[in-house]
Amino acid sequence: MSTEILFIEAAKPENGHSLNIRFNDGACRTIDFAPFLSRSQHPQIRSFIEPAKFASFRVEHGDLVWGDYDLCFPTADLYAGKL
Repeated sequence: MSTEILFIEAAKPENGHSLNIRFNDGACRTIDFAPFLSRSQHPQIRSFIEPAKFASFRVEHGDLVWGDYDLCFPTADLYAGKL
């Protein structure tokens, strides 16, 4: 069992609300955030459906975040392809 801490090295936009995410172990996942954003009843989360706002993501300290952590996801969930 590895004790290495999993983190995100890079993320780049794909089609629509999908991001290709590269992890420090070399794994890559393409995740479509549109279903999650569309299902949310929270107005702050739903606001990220707007393309420019969604595109404002960044990788910070190994995490994928938007704004002042207005939207973020557990790295393990992203690695598993789950939101």
